[in-house]
Amino acid sequence: MKALETLDVAKLRQKLKEEAEQTGASGSSSSPTVELSPLASRVAEQLRRANRSPSIMLGQFGLLEFSWLIATSLLSGWLTMDGPIDTLLHIGAFGALGAVVFVLFTQFADGYQIHTLRRPFRSVKRALTSWLLVVALMVGIHFAWNAQLFSASWLATWAAISALFLLLERYGMALAIRSWTRNGIIERRAVVVGGGEPAKQLIRTLESQQDNDIRICGIFDDRQGDRSPNIVAGYPKLGTVAELVAFARETRIDMLIIALPITAEARILELLKLLWVLPVDIRLAAHSNGLRFRPRAYSHVGDLPMLDLVDKPIRDWDQVAKRAFDIIFSLAALAVFWPVMVLAAIAIKSTSKGPVLFVQKRHGFNNEVIKVLKFRSMYTEMSDPTAKLAVTKNDPRVTTVGRWLRKSSMDELPQLFNVLRGDLSLVGPRPHAVMAQTRNRHYSEIVESYFARHRVKPGVTGWAQIKGWRGEIDSDDKIKGRTAHDLYYIENWSLLFDLKILLMTPISLFNTENAY
Repeated sequence: MKALETLDVAKLRQKLKEEAEQTGASGSSSSPTVELSPLASRVAEQLRRANRSPSIMLGQFGLLEFSWLIATSLLSGWLTMDGPIDTLLHIGAFGALGAVVFVLFTQFADGYQIHTLRRPFRSVKRALTSWLLVVALMVGIHFAWNAQLFSASWLATWAAISALFLLLERYGMALAIRSWTRNGIIERRAVVVGGGEPAKQLIRTLESQQDNDIRICGIFDDRQGDRSPNIVAGYPKLGTVAELVAFARETRIDMLIIALPITAEARILELLKLLWVLPVDIRLAAHSNGLRFRPRAYSHVGDLPMLDLVDKPIRDWDQVAKRAFDIIFSLAALAVFWPVMVLAAIAIKSTSKGPVLFVQKRHGFNNEVIKVLKFRSMYTEMSDPTAKLAVTKNDPRVTTVGRWLRKSSMDELPQLFNVLRGDLSLVGPRPHAVMAQTRNRHYSEIVESYFARHRVKPGVTGWAQIKGWRGEIDSDDKIKGRTAHDLYYIENWSLLFDLKILLMTPISLFNTENAY
């Protein structure tokens, strides 16, 4: 067996961080707008529809089976009620126990994997085997306690009804998953970075594994000619790496797979400097490299080992939890602040002409342009939707009511509706206007890592704001400071961190030095 090479991912990530800080400190010229080729534009159009996360779908499926097994236990108890020990509450407790054990057994047997669920016979076999083990366990409990815990008639009825349910449900789910896979509803969309023979080997290997959920969407490479032909393993090269960034902004991509040898570490680092601002997983294909993996530095795509270079932040169930957090606390905030919002609307309307709300285009998740709501704080004829001219202290464009609203941050309250709509999160990097700038330079010209803020949804409040980085951005240091705090938040996100920021926000509002 050939000697294994070692790639230190932590060291590579540290280099990426250091280089980003160096370029961010000195600034960078903004790159010209990149236009996609007609072919790349057509592919992007086809991939704009959101796909479902396999991890979330599998979790929901497990929850469905867990819930239905409890429901069938209660139904069986109702059908066989024959004594005081068979109360529904008592039966439900044992039903929950059996449901938990079933899910654990099925998970251990890979019964909640796409490659299992899409095959009816394999899926039904593993589910029924797990269920038979649960029934055997319940029979043992029944006899160990001399039939005092539950009746044999209830157990037999529950076993039969649940077995029939699992048989029909698993068969139906297999048909559904096959249909969803064909239609692109359940898949992980991947783009290959780098062409030539390494990319060809990668694609051929993935195609030989029918059970993997990866869909190759195209190839991007700066090289030309024999080193990177226009067609690789039947897939077209859609453009350069710079065009890949624009492509990923217009579509829904889950993963970038770099198909380069590990000896090209300098080239890999250059690619990461361009691509890490995207909200995607970035992996280095290791199928053709002899690699000694460091702990927790690798994963698998199908059976292929991949080196984990960059992870997508706030993914899968974390994303679900954050969305639930947003909805619950936004509704609570509206219930508390609706009288203040009504009074603010009356004050705005009665003291100046124009609408109550001001709508501004800002950058959202993955640079998507969103429309953010605010209470209008400027005279209508002087408003600046582009935000090219920042609001300054004693700015004559700001109304008397608007000055109070801005100082107290009450002008941001309508953004709770943006949160409920899904454009914003309660906590995250603050969204900036699309054309926002300082000293006639866009923020991305000052901080190269600026667009990495958009790897997550922007928020109504954020880590930068509660640490004092709010108000006018009139210097390079201010946008650098905000961006550094935003990136820290993204890298260290947790629900507890969100809750901490939310609880600290009212306290931070007492610091009105830069709010005007």
